[in-house]
Amino acid sequence: MDGVGGIIVETEAYDHEDPASHSFSGPTARNAVMFGPPGRAYVYRSYGIHWCLNFVTCVQGHGAGVLIRAVEPTQGIDLMRARRGLDDVRLLCSGPGRLGQALGITHELNGLRLDRKPFRVLAAPQGVQVVCGPRIGISKAVDVPWRFGLAGSRYLSAKFGILRP
Repeated sequence: MDGVGGIIVETEAYDHEDPASHSFSGPTARNAVMFGPPGRAYVYRSYGIHWCLNFVTCVQGHGAGVLIRAVEPTQGIDLMRARRGLDDVRLLCSGPGRLGQALGITHELNGLRLDRKPFRVLAAPQGVQVVCGPRIGISKAVDVPWRFGLAGSRYLSAKFGILRP
């Protein structure tokens, strides 16, 4: 998007049966994209401040998605720095709000396909090690181990408390 991007290093999963999920109470005008076809962007504003990016998953009508929590910046770093107003590359996209600002995420991206411009999502290389643990930044279902991160990444939004390969 605008020549900015990087490697996804941290995510959190949410499902319609999960009380922490936006889809838990069923479809609304805000979360309708989560119930649509998979492979779309679900973009929402968090705390009235930050735009957050999710990838819609599962079959149409299910209401599930994956929050993109952190990215290791690899392209367009100068533009990300300008958008965020800081120099530390590690902090540009380490957290969903920071990531949204650095990548220029806005509500206009809501519902767009992830296999078309402005997105470009590629599979991870073989052999990466992923760790999982409890999700963070939520008040419901906090013990669910649906937070996933690239092992050893210095670009995570926070350390993992419980590590499971």
